[in-house]
Amino acid sequence: MGTGERRERFETPSGIELERLYGPDEVPIAYDADLGDAGSLPFTRGIHPTMYRGRLWTMRQYAGFGTAEETNARFRYLLESGQTGLSIAFDLPTQMGYDSADPMAEGEVGRVGVAIDTLDDMRRLFEGIPLDRVSTSMTINATAPILLALYVALADERGTPRSSLRGTVQNDILKEFVARGTYIYPVEASLRLVTELFAFCAADVPKWNPISISGYHMREAGATATQEIAFTLANGREYIRCALGAGLALDQTPVPDDSDRSPRVPDADRTWLTLGLTYSHTRNLSFDLGYAHLFVDDPELDDVSDNNDPTQPFPAGLTGFHSVSGSYDSAVDIFGAQVNWRFN
Repeated sequence: MGTGERRERFETPSGIELERLYGPDEVPIAYDADLGDAGSLPFTRGIHPTMYRGRLWTMRQYAGFGTAEETNARFRYLLESGQTGLSIAFDLPTQMGYDSADPMAEGEVGRVGVAIDTLDDMRRLFEGIPLDRVSTSMTINATAPILLALYVALADERGTPRSSLRGTVQNDILKEFVARGTYIYPVEASLRLVTELFAFCAADVPKWNPISISGYHMREAGATATQEIAFTLANGREYIRCALGAGLALDQTPVPDDSDRSPRVPDADRTWLTLGLTYSHTRNLSFDLGYAHLFVDDPELDDVSDNNDPTQPFPAGLTGFHSVSGSYDSAVDIFGAQVNWRFN
């Protein structure tokens, strides 16, 4: 080749050619517009002025399997081991609104997550766990209003103020229509449930994030990194449009965002702002990043990957991450298992 390089062309997974070296002429930067200070627009250097000097990121494993009792034991072990938040995986019947006793649920109950059918299940899931002292993330979409209602009902039963509850429901139904398929109702009715959950959280559970817009599912379904961000931002705009159409004020509509690769996070953040979709709670903007990288026949390599991947988004300012609970079974049971990170 005459250049001493291993091949003629180097490129990203999306096919974008990489030059050998990038200098100031190739990457011109306007400090205020492109970089700025930490804690200031466009948040390229992080959303808090002190960043990790003030507070480390939230750490949580994506966990849930079998019965509520089994998952509760796992949660308590993780919290005792130093985990600072919970991330719940629900089984497919729960995701699709089927009771565990329904014939359609046969063979799937408790398989890729915990089975939650009733308030009693939620009681057993959080036995011994104070709801006002832990942040809880629920990866749930079509049945998000129901699962959050059970969580709030449990808090009410315990006398825990709703205002003290912290957490997130994914509630991103559009990506279910695009990539995953766990939707139940038609698009319009589904979007109405999404925006009604926005309104409920704004009024009753103000510390709760009512949506976490996801892009990595579309990447796993075949989109490039650029398409992933574009589709995710487009979904975000639609949620904003629906919320405004339902009469919600813009600052009552915290719409997190999602991307796939940590170097792209600042770009997506700036793009969101450029589109004019910022609002008074811009710092609630979040990115849930994912990698479809686990392999059934190489679980020990998966363990290495799961431990290495969270180091990549730190320079982009992540404030929390959750990883899959165990590489030995996740690649078998979780389609597109991933490490998830959060910027909020």
